[in-house]
Parts: sequence; C-alpha cells; structure tokens
Amino acid sequence: MSPHSSSVARAIITERVLSSPVTSNMSDFSVFSIPNFDANEYANAILAGEPYPSDAKPTGKLTVSPRDLPEKEDISVSISKLTFSIEDVSKQIKNVVSTHHEALLSQAASAHNLSGSLTAVRGGLNDLDSSLDKLRLKIRVPYQSLRAHVSRLQKLQQASDVLRRTSRFVILARRLQLQMAAIASTPNGESVKSLKVDNTDVMALSTSGDSEDEKERTIAKAALSIAELVSLLDGVDNGKSIGNLSRNGEIVKDSAMRVADNDKDVPEQEIPLRSITAVAVHVHFIEEARTKVTNEMESMVLTGLTTLNQSLLASSLQTAYSLRLLPQLVQNLVSDLSQAVEDRIRSAFDLAKISKEALAKDAVANSSPPTYRSRVRTEPTNVTAPHFTVTLWSRLEVMIADMADCCIKVYTLEKVLRLKKDATTQAIFLDEAMKLLENKPSAIFWTSLGRSLEKHARDAAKNSTFIQQTLSTGYPKLLRLFHEFFAKIAVHTDTVYGSTYQSPETVFVLRALSNFETLYLSRLSNKLNEAVAQAFSGGARTLPGANEGINIARMVINELDSARFDPLLVRAVANNASSCINNLLSRVDSFTIRDRSAITLIGPTATPQQAANAQLATCLYQCWLRLDTLRSDHTEAVLDALNPGTQNVHKAYERLVEPLMTAIRRELSAIIVKLHRIDFGKDVDPTSGLGSSSFYMKELMEKLSFIKAEILSQFLIGEAGRTWALSIVKYVIKTFVMHVSIARPLGESGKLRLTSDMGELEFSLSAFLAGNPQSKRDGDLEAVGDEYRTLRAMRPLLFLENSMLTDSERTAGLPPLIVLHHILVRSPMPLPHNLHGWQEAEYVRWVSEHTQRESWSLIEGGLSHYEKVSESEGKDSTDAKEFIDLARTVLQNAENGS
Repeated sequence: MSPHSSSVARAIITERVLSSPVTSNMSDFSVFSIPNFDANEYANAILAGEPYPSDAKPTGKLTVSPRDLPEKEDISVSISKLTFSIEDVSKQIKNVVSTHHEALLSQAASAHNLSGSLTAVRGGLNDLDSSLDKLRLKIRVPYQSLRAHVSRLQKLQQASDVLRRTSRFVILARRLQLQMAAIASTPNGESVKSLKVDNTDVMALSTSGDSEDEKERTIAKAALSIAELVSLLDGVDNGKSIGNLSRNGEIVKDSAMRVADNDKDVPEQEIPLRSITAVAVHVHFIEEARTKVTNEMESMVLTGLTTLNQSLLASSLQTAYSLRLLPQLVQNLVSDLSQAVEDRIRSAFDLAKISKEALAKDAVANSSPPTYRSRVRTEPTNVTAPHFTVTLWSRLEVMIADMADCCIKVYTLEKVLRLKKDATTQAIFLDEAMKLLENKPSAIFWTSLGRSLEKHARDAAKNSTFIQQTLSTGYPKLLRLFHEFFAKIAVHTDTVYGSTYQSPETVFVLRALSNFETLYLSRLSNKLNEAVAQAFSGGARTLPGANEGINIARMVINELDSARFDPLLVRAVANNASSCINNLLSRVDSFTIRDRSAITLIGPTATPQQAANAQLATCLYQCWLRLDTLRSDHTEAVLDALNPGTQNVHKAYERLVEPLMTAIRRELSAIIVKLHRIDFGKDVDPTSGLGSSSFYMKELMEKLSFIKAEILSQFLIGEAGRTWALSIVKYVIKTFVMHVSIARPLGESGKLRLTSDMGELEFSLSAFLAGNPQSKRDGDLEAVGDEYRTLRAMRPLLFLENSMLTDSERTAGLPPLIVLHHILVRSPMPLPHNLHGWQEAEYVRWVSEHTQRESWSLIEGGLSHYEKVSESEGKDSTDAKEFIDLARTVLQNAENGS
C-alpha cells in the first residue's frame, strides 16, 4: 500500500473512532483536540502544576470549557491517565477496524485507483508546461526585441520632429527680426499727417502714402510669422495665447521633463520647443515683437474706424486674426463704442452738467461784475429756463452726432468682417468674431443704445420736472433729431425709416422715448378734449355751430401736420384724434333732440328744437368737411386710423338730418296728393279765372317757401345745402308728375288747369333754388336734370292725339310709365291703383319702391285682366281696344329700348 493510501486509511479510522458510540467520554480527550495543541507545552504545564492551556481560548470545532481543563494533580497520576487513555484509544481503533474492515478495504482500493488517474493528469500538465516554454521562446522574446526597436524609432522620430520644428522656428525668428527692423525703419503716420498738400509736396505725400502701405503689409507679415512661431512653441494648439511665452521672466525649461514623467502609454507626445536652449533665447524677442505688432494693429484699427478706411481696417483685422486676437479685439471694440454712446447719453441728460453749462453761458452773456451767488441750482427758474432749454437741446444735438458716428463705425466694422476672409483657411472674419459675441456687432450696439437711452431718459424725466416738460412738449423736435440720426446712418447702414417701412432697429430705439411720447400724446388728447368741451360749454342754450366744428377740425389737422414728418407719431396722433372725434359725437348725441317738435313743419317759423339740431348738424358737417380733405395728404395707415372717426361724424350728421328730410318729403307729398280732390274733367268757364293757381299748388308754394326760409336757412353747410334743395326739387317734380299722370277724369279744361299749375310749380321751384341762401348760383332748373325735362315734356303730352302717344320723338323725356298712365286715363280701363283698391299716394309710394319692369308688369297685368273680364261679361271692348294696343306698343318699345 502506498503512503498516500495509508494516510487516507488512518483518517478514515480516526473518523470512525471519534464517531463510534462506544467511545468513552469525549471530554477526556478535549484538550488533545485543540488545533494548536503542543505536547511540550502540555508536558511543561503538567510539571509546573498549571492548567493547559493557560490563557488561550480554544478554537476549532471542539470547544473546551473551563471545567474540562485538567486540574492541578500529581505527575504520576497524569502519566497513569495518559497511559490508560492511550490503551483505551488503541482498543477503540481495533474495535472500529474489526467492525468496518470491509468498508475500509473498499475505500483503500478506490484511493489506489484514483492515484493512477492523478499520475496520468500530472504527466499531461508536464507536457503542457514544456509547450508553453517553447512558445515563449518563439513569441515573447521577438516581441520584446521589436518593442525596443519601436521605442527607439519613436525617439528618433521625435528627435527628427524637434529638429525640424527648431529649424523652422529659427528661420521664422530671423525673418521676424528682419520684419521688425523694417517696421522700425518706416516713418510714423504722424509725419505723414504733418505734410502739406501743395504743388511742391505732392511727390513727398505720395511717397509717404506708399511707405504707410508698405508698413501695413510688413505688419501683416510679422503677425503671420508670430502666429506660426507661437504654433510651433505651443504644439498643435494654435489658439493658445502667446502671453504664456514666459512666466515671471523665467523660461520654462522643464517642460520636457514633465512630458517624460507623464504616462508612458500615451503615444508620440510632442516635446515642446520651450525646452530647447536654441529656441528659448528667442522667446523674449518674440514677446516684445508681439507687443509691438499688437500696438501697431490697434492703432491701425482705430485709424481705420476714425477715417472709415475699409482697406486699412481689413489689413488690421487680418493682423489680429493672425495673432489669434480677432474675437477679443472685435468684442472690445463693440464694447468700447457702446460704452462711449452710453457715456454721451448719460452726459446729455445730466441735469447738473446742463445747469453748470447754462449758468456759465448766462454769466458770459451778461458780463456783469462778480456778485454773490447762491449754490448752483439744478432746476431752472423762470429767468434761467430759456438758457436751460437751449443748453439741453444743444447737448442732445451733440449726443445725436456722436451716436451717428459710433453707429457708422460699428456698421463699417461689421461690413469689413462680413466681407473679409483669411486667404489660407478661407475663414470668414465675422464667423470668427461670433465665437465670443452673442450676436452681430450691429445688433449688440442697437440693444445697448436702446437700453441706455431708455434708462437715462426715464431717470432724467423722473428726477427732473424741467427735462420732462421740455422733452414732452417738444417731442416732435426731439423726434426730428432722431430723424437726422437715421438719415446720417442710412448711407452707411441698412437701416430704413420711411413712411411705408421702418427697420426694427429704428423702432427699438424710438421705443426708448415712449415715455416722452406718452406725455406728448396725453397733452394732445387733453388739448383736443378741451376744445370739444369748450364748444359745448354753453350747454343747451348755446350749442356749437359752424365755427366750433371748423375749430375742432382745424386743431386736428394742425396736430396731424405737425406730426406728419414721422409715420409712427402721426399714426398715434391720428388714433388720439379719432378718440377726440368720438368724444365730440357722444356729446352731440346727448344734445340731439328727437321728439316730434324737431321734425314738425306746421310753421310759420322753425321750432327751437329744429334750430338746435341744425346747429349741431352744421357743426358736424363743417368738422367732417375739413377732416375729409385729409385723404390726399396722408398715408393709408394714418387714414385707416382716422377714417372710422371721420365716417362716424358723417353718419351722425346724416342720422341727425335724415328725419327732417323725411318729414319734408312726406309733407310735400301730402300736399301734392290733394290735386286728386279737383275734378279735372269738369268744364270751366274761361272767364272765371282759369289762369289762377289751384289751392294745392298755392299750399305747395307756401310750404316750399317756408322750408327754404325757415328750415334750410338754419343749416350752414355750403354746397350740401344746394344738394338738399336739388333733392327736394327732384322729389317734388317726380311726385307731381306721377300724380298728374293718374289724375282722372281729365277734360280739356282740366288739361289747361294742370298746364297752369305746372307753370306755377316751375316758377316756384326756380325761386326755391335761387332763393337758397347756401347757393350763389341762379335758380336754373336745368341743373335738376331728367326730372325737369320730364316736367317740361308733360305739358305737350296732355294735348297729343291718341295715335301720337306711341311716337317716341313726341314723348321724349317722359318715362314709359307716365305715358302708360296717360293712355289709361284717356281709356275706359281702370288705373292700377283702382284695380287693386289702393289710394293714389299708396300707388305712388309702391312705384317708388319697385323697379320699372315691375311697374310695367303691373300695367300689363291690368290690361290682361280687363280683356278677360270684358270677354267673360260680354262687354263691348271696341273703345278700349285702341288704348290696349297703344299701351302694349308703348310697353314693347320700352322693353326694346331697355
């Protein structure tokens, strides 16, 4: 049996013994089961009479309690116990072996078989170790050798790169020295400015100009050299500031050491040229050259902006781009220009400076001996107010001029940045500048200008009553200053401020003055409303008339004319004027009388209510007439704001006079309809005064005279009065002719009477027009038009033969409906109003409310109805046949003519 098998067997036997039930009390062997049991120490403890273990707490699976530890006893007794225990254990082992000998033999055989398998595995592992040794010789050793060669190659490449960059650096440094020497040898621009341009010095001036151009080109080349030197010093990061060339005057020579101390796994880290002694000696010179070139570049930029020389500005910006300073330069320029504008605005609104300057001018103007003066006043008195006002406006003019200069400089700078590109990288300079700027330079400038102007204007108005009153009262003058500002910059910028279009920048700046505009518009509204209130100050006893309407309209027109130069201000004034007009209309509406007394025509004089309404109508008409003339003077935007108010004035005027005009027509129609009370078919004795007027005609003439003298004379409305008179005359003629055409029965004496009445009517209407106080013309009825020609044609119609009624030449000037009526009057057929059971006035009103074709259809229907009734009743229609044919001929001619 192998040693391994023996050890396994012993372990199994021990386990069997310990787990055997025949084993005596285990507490007797607990001390020996301690994992760190030491026989020598145990023996020493027995000899010394001490317990074992003396201090340690037993560890392991079997825990030894204090009562299980051996007590102090005699040595012989201890030896006897040990001997007995050994014998007892030997017996137990024999017992276990004899009891489990079959299982022990089986396990020993299994262990022997396992040892054979383990031997085979160990052999395979030994073969694997030898294979690994061979592979290590074939791969690892060549790899280590190759790694060493690669590292050496990298170092050679780094050394070659350092030498290449050093060579390039030295070449550029020498070139920079030559360029700086050339810059130093070029005469300054001040000497050029001192040259006088005359016939003898033209050649010198040309030579100096060429020298300046050569200097600009040399500076640009030096900037490129400096930029490349910085890129060589700082590696691939070209954006580093060249200000890091030195630190506290000491060259940074330990850069290579710091690079070497970095992680060795980072491939191909460049060695900075700062660690090269041949390079380090040039760093201080490069720094000085950079400072000088930067100063020259800044001087060129300022000169280019001052003179608006775009070529010089482009050259200086190219230099700044080469020095990697372009974004910072543009940012500083825009900031400085914005700050300059803000300082000028602050100074212009500084009341202390205004007071000091005004008092100084006053003292110089008076030239009085020195006297005692109290402390300086910041608010003007009544005596010094004119000087303060002049000073304030002069400072504002200076502010506007400075604002225009700064704005032009900003736009010139932005234009050059937008057009200029780098020849090598093709980078647009404006895009480069936008890396630091939040917006375009022009947008930044306008934003700063608007905020500064709004802030200082608001604070000045808040802290000084004088500035608030002066600029709010003279807001149009202030606005004209800004118009001058916009006009100055329009040549150099893309800003537009016109009547049809305003650039957002200009509107943004003008909004900063909204405080003064609001105060100006508020005072304007108060002024207009006071004018309206003054017009109605007399109450119902003294209502406004033509003068008040003219004054209100004139005030509105004057305010619009004063603001006409600015499209936004005139629109705001128009809105305020429209509000004032609405106020006027509301007051007129409250004083308008609408009861019956305002439209009654009983006479003999006009009622007070009619006179009051006439005054109000005159006021509205005169106001509207003058406001309506603004159509040709202002833009559509202003008219859109003003037209609603103007149209409301005219509508209010029409609403006020329309009830009276309706009453006049109704009264005249009621008088004319009375002609049907006269029997025109009755024969009259020729000697009984046939030429006298009929009673209705006398009443009509009296009523027209009353309307002319008492009603229309109350309205002072100019040409509108003649229009009213013409409309009344046309209505009277049309109504009279319509009633005459249906007058029945009609005899020869009746025709003569109607002819006489027509003459009287013509004379009366002529007098009505001529006597119209609003017209300077004669009473020419020809101006009435078709209605007068109808009246004139009505007389011969009465005396025509039946066969002539269809002749269009003989009935020229007469509507077909009038001829049809006259044919029916002569015939036995009923007239349309008789057929339908209408009164004469109702029929005339129906005709006026319907078209001619509808009236013709009504006549045709009456003819057809008469024929059907005659046929059904068996009446003889021979007499009516002639008139039916005449009527249908007239209808056919009318249809063909239409």
